[in-house]
Amino acid sequence: MKIVYVSYPTGNARDESAVIAAAENALGLRPFLEEHGHELVGTTETGGALDRELADAEVLITTPFWPVYLSAERLEAAKNLKLVLNAGIGSDHVDWETARQHGVGLAEVTGSNVVSVAEHNVMQILALVRNMMPAYHQVLDGRWDVAAVAERAHDLEGKTVGLVGLGAIGARTALRLKAFDVRMLYYANHRRTPADESVLGVKYARLDDLITESDVVCLALPLMEGSRALIGRERLAAMKPGAWLVNTARGPIVDRDALVEALESGRLGGYAGDTWYPQPAPADHPWRTMPGHAMTIHCSGMTLQAQQRIAEGIEEMLRAHLADEPLPEDYVLVDPSAH
Repeated sequence: MKIVYVSYPTGNARDESAVIAAAENALGLRPFLEEHGHELVGTTETGGALDRELADAEVLITTPFWPVYLSAERLEAAKNLKLVLNAGIGSDHVDWETARQHGVGLAEVTGSNVVSVAEHNVMQILALVRNMMPAYHQVLDGRWDVAAVAERAHDLEGKTVGLVGLGAIGARTALRLKAFDVRMLYYANHRRTPADESVLGVKYARLDDLITESDVVCLALPLMEGSRALIGRERLAAMKPGAWLVNTARGPIVDRDALVEALESGRLGGYAGDTWYPQPAPADHPWRTMPGHAMTIHCSGMTLQAQQRIAEGIEEMLRAHLADEPLPEDYVLVDPSAH
């Protein structure tokens, strides 16, 4: 069997062996696969060179952090492909319906990095509210202008935080924010029970009410039908003047150009995000240079602990596939047997 693993390179990591999710290390899967006579190709290629590898591959392992945009055309050309495994959470870069039509299974490592992303949410909220990035840049620039930082630095305590989405990541974000004595609103397709709301310290609100009432809006929902450009020009304009927006979910949930305009006009206090479109983001992506941002490079779910959990989940699924056994139900998104 041929397995193709696509991920980011080790790059300038000081300890390349520690970054097990990098393409060169392939989640540590090589010894076990080669011992059983299988071929593992680890690559950073996402274009034509990848298509040539996929032509005779049975399994593709992709990742949201260096995604393979698996369109209908690409799936149709990969004639031997039977299974796509997502080394992470969020498989919106795969055409689910075409996979289903062609009997290609799709699964991801559910829950593998929810703690990592929730912690990243809190970090980015604090970076914005406390105006950390300008203070950091003053250090690099050799400056010492306290007033320039202090005039836009706030306490998080007492603020209203709106969580859009309250799944595994949103709920863990709420639990961590609870200690900051904030008022928390949430919007989700499925309302939580009163007991859940009490434990998490949240109160349900309709989306547009949440947008207008929140000092901080934190997006924690998947990219799906109805969520693309969910935060567009009108909702950005409806946010409180000076409010902050955090998005570790998916870049396209926010209208790219409308966000730039909202920051350039001073309407928003800042934006912190971890996800872009496309990824890796090109050097001229406008979010790199817009004012008031605290962007990161989709690394929120790539802590060393998250990488280990991802590796364990991928190996568990591969072992099941090799033994012609069903994959764990909680990992499966598209069941090939349902074709």
